[in-house]
Amino acid sequence: MDVHTRDLRYFAAVAQELHFTRAAELLFVSQPALSKQIRMLERSLGAPLFERNRREVRLTAVGVALLPHARLLLEQWTAAEQTVAEATAALHSRLVVGMSTGPGRGGMLPAIRSRFTAEYPDAQLVLRQVDWTDASAGLVDGSTDIAFLWLPQPEAERLRWLVVAEEPRLVALPETHRLAACDAVDFVELLDEPFLALPDSAGVLRDYWLAVDERGGRDPLVGAEISGIDETYEALVGGQGVCLLGAGNAPLLTRGGVVTRPVRGLSPSRFALAWRADDTRPLVHAFARAAQAAGYRTPAA
Repeated sequence: MDVHTRDLRYFAAVAQELHFTRAAELLFVSQPALSKQIRMLERSLGAPLFERNRREVRLTAVGVALLPHARLLLEQWTAAEQTVAEATAALHSRLVVGMSTGPGRGGMLPAIRSRFTAEYPDAQLVLRQVDWTDASAGLVDGSTDIAFLWLPQPEAERLRWLVVAEEPRLVALPETHRLAACDAVDFVELLDEPFLALPDSAGVLRDYWLAVDERGGRDPLVGAEISGIDETYEALVGGQGVCLLGAGNAPLLTRGGVVTRPVRGLSPSRFALAWRADDTRPLVHAFARAAQAAGYRTPAA
């Protein structure tokens, strides 16, 4: 015996109203069509569901027994329809990927993108460059859905991430700098140098790139604030200071007039793919899975 959800919906409406005309109005069908469907349902079940006379409509014992099950099935089907609608929408929606700096690093983004689009071929990826005034690359204010960013983060409790690259920290110097000819630099040689600093809004990330923890309590000297790669390059060639950077970002600054050198005495940097901790959308987690499938690291938060 196959019963359609339409039949159960019609039955539940009549059971609620105990009046065929009012139930038909609720369902936007004609009263004769509703009566016909109820009779067909009763024949399928082999028992009457309603007692009818000129004055009233009442549920039979069979109707009373069926009603809670019908309502439960209708609720479950409504929830199933909503779940399917959300999943279908996800297949055709867009994912905004924030970047504090370009991922680069041997084709990281194309490798992740190819795996992501294999799972969600109709999803639209939108890449958005976010300046360094926002350490979260748009995640905290909601302007991006997932983002490539640097650790540590000022609001780490609101985020989850994968560390996709762990790299030594280099120092970028004007090519005329006294240390530019060295193969590597001890960090103690940089303690008195003016540094280029991220904006105050970057919080702990600003301190990290100033290597505050490795200064033995000495305050850094800030030569200028920077909020993007081009500003950083211009400040370097203008002699306003030196700066630390992850090894994978060295090609972004060594355009002429700037050199980078390894720094001894510093912990490595961590570049991550992050998303909001409370974001359960399928596209977001599919992009993170794609990063893992592409051979990048396992969760670090």
